[in-house]
Amino acid sequence: MQSYGLTVDKFLEHAARWFGDKTIVGASGGAVQARTSYADVYDRSNRMSGALESLDLEAGDRLATLAWNTPHHFEIYFAAMGAGIVCHTLNPRFSVDHLVAIVNEAEGRALAVSADLAPLAAQLLPQCRSIEHVIILDGKADAGTGAVQFETLLRERGRKVAWGEFDENAPAGLCYTSGTTDKPKGVLYTHRSNYLHTLRALQADVVALTADDVLLLAVPMFHANGWGLPFAAPAVGSTLVLPGRDLDGASLARLIREESVTIAVGVQSVWLGLADHVQQTGDQLPSLKRVLIGGSSCPDSLLRRLEQVLGAEIQTSWGMTELSPIGTMAPPGRIAGLPRGSGRPAMGLNLKLTDATGATLPKQRGVQGHLKVKGHSVVDRYYGAEQPALDKEGYFDTGDLAMIDEAGFVTICGRSKDLIKSGGEWINPTEIEAIVGMHPRVRHVAVIARDDAKWGERPVMVVECEEDLAAIDPVGLLRGKVPDWWLPSDVVQVEQIPLSASGKIDKRQLRADFAAGQLTAQAVTQ
Repeated sequence: MQSYGLTVDKFLEHAARWFGDKTIVGASGGAVQARTSYADVYDRSNRMSGALESLDLEAGDRLATLAWNTPHHFEIYFAAMGAGIVCHTLNPRFSVDHLVAIVNEAEGRALAVSADLAPLAAQLLPQCRSIEHVIILDGKADAGTGAVQFETLLRERGRKVAWGEFDENAPAGLCYTSGTTDKPKGVLYTHRSNYLHTLRALQADVVALTADDVLLLAVPMFHANGWGLPFAAPAVGSTLVLPGRDLDGASLARLIREESVTIAVGVQSVWLGLADHVQQTGDQLPSLKRVLIGGSSCPDSLLRRLEQVLGAEIQTSWGMTELSPIGTMAPPGRIAGLPRGSGRPAMGLNLKLTDATGATLPKQRGVQGHLKVKGHSVVDRYYGAEQPALDKEGYFDTGDLAMIDEAGFVTICGRSKDLIKSGGEWINPTEIEAIVGMHPRVRHVAVIARDDAKWGERPVMVVECEEDLAAIDPVGLLRGKVPDWWLPSDVVQVEQIPLSASGKIDKRQLRADFAAGQLTAQAVTQ
């Protein structure tokens, strides 16, 4: 058989050849700013590869991007990867200290930045010893001496180059974890792992994209390569809508309506904002068929509300940066009558449940255990680490507790680090959160631990809801459904629960706020 390297540049080349006139849309504030085609994007990205090489960037070098979901960001994704340069996405919601540490660890040689993030880049650059070149992706801005505009660089130095002239196991992208439980860790994706992850995502029981779909990518491209969808869309010729920085309900509703979006992807807080807008305005989204949700687990009440208000099927999922990132997903079109949970794994990912010591549970269905995974797009070791992050059988410990039912559907039962040990016994916050989260007026709920002189730890419930806590009585919702000693000792109502840089509830921030006394003023002792 022919030797055919599994390199991600082939996705955009395929789109240009067979879906050359299909559209990539760039927007800001819900208004379309640019409309281009796969053929044009392929040509521009390929010539930008030549421009990057003229800066003496070579295969294996790291090019950092600090940018939103825009056509220019999409183009430099493929310009870097096609030339064998590692595209190192940076999350602009990280702190400056975190970003500096990440850039320095990765030893990035160039930084591509959105114009509106240039002030942030200007704070980073004096502390980032390895950055030699700065590229302003869109608009005009000054991120420091020597910065060059994308269009100027493309016009003056762009030239066609051969893509994919390297081994498929060469590194393609570098992404860091969100750091909600520990400091961010780097995951270095290869071309082969991204290629195979794309094929897995495109399966009919997973994302199931087609050339007939219009995909709204509301998950940031800096978050685990946009869940791999910047590769999946050109692989099948889907129209791609890139919303830019603005993910408010009004902006997204306008894009969905005017661009006839069929599939939208993002974290639940984004879709909650969209649902609020639709309910308040009566806006209609007749083209929308499916919404894919990731990030924090989504309460059943919120799922039902989203489906009712948006008029679309909601696909739940679970994943991690370390998995490229899709782990499991509820299949489209067959949700009725099936448990939803976090869905099932697709071909290419194996799961197993273990006990706390790492021993495989003799029974894998209908029991709770520590979830470990193995597959072609799962991390082997973190960036810069000397030792693999795997057990002796080659499985990666996700840090999640999970159950797998008889039909193979996975339910994530919480993070093992989030378990609360009270009086020598374990309390699982996720079970409490699931019950309270079913209340239609509760938007977010999180249970954290506080120190207790008698019991060691006691649970504290933090609730974001649409009315006073007394009317909801969250502790009352739990009585008879969990052991009495699980009932939270304190309940706190907040205007807004903090979310991490990846859209998940930030329990580390909640613990810090509680320890600092910032939440105690609203605490209600039960």
